[in-house]
Formats: sequence, C-alpha cells, structure tokens
Amino acid sequence: MSETKRAYRYRFYPTDEQSTILAQTFGCVRFVYNDGLQTRSLAYKERAEKLSYGDLSARLPHLKQTYPWLADVSSVPLQQALRHLNTAFENFFAGRARYPHFKCKQHKQSATYVCM
Repeated sequence: MSETKRAYRYRFYPTDEQSTILAQTFGCVRFVYNDGLQTRSLAYKERAEKLSYGDLSARLPHLKQTYPWLADVSSVPLQQALRHLNTAFENFFAGRARYPHFKCKQHKQSATYVCM
C-alpha cells in the first residue's frame, strides 16, 4: 500500500501580533540555519569531521540555553531548518547544487511546520 503525501500552501493576512511572532520565528530559523552551516563547515575544515542532521539537532538544547530567545518559538521550524540544511548538503555532494550559503534577512523568509 502506498502512502500519499500532501502539502498545503495558504495565503493569509496576519494581525500585528501574528506578524511579530512570524518575524521572530523567521529570525530564529535563519539563526539556527546559519549556525548549523557555520558549525558544519568549521568541523570539516578543522577536523575533517562530517556532521549529520542528528549531530546538529543534538546541539539545539545547548543553543536554547545559550540564546534564551530561541525558546520563545516552536522547536519544529528550528528542526526543519536543520533538515533543510542537511538536504542542501546532500544536493551539493550529489552535484545537483552549489555549496549552501548563509541566509540573510533581505531574501525570502520562511518557516516550515510539520504535522502528522
């Protein structure tokens, strides 16, 4: 039996409070992605160590202790940011994409929530 996966996209018009929460979430997602990229790049340059999604995900509790504002948002988009980073590296090593780059505030902002 095959399993069907579906994705839904919605356009919505957030209130001021929702806009604030979204902006905070986008910033946290960007921070975690960039931190993961830096950590993974430095680990390879300095120790020739390849970090996996699991290694970076295990650092999230430490990051939340170091940066308490990360605990203000849901952990799901933060974990998804690390999954996206892992996919970016998989695509790079498979020759389908260039080396992952750091995210900046001026480009598209997104956060992924997963529900089962």
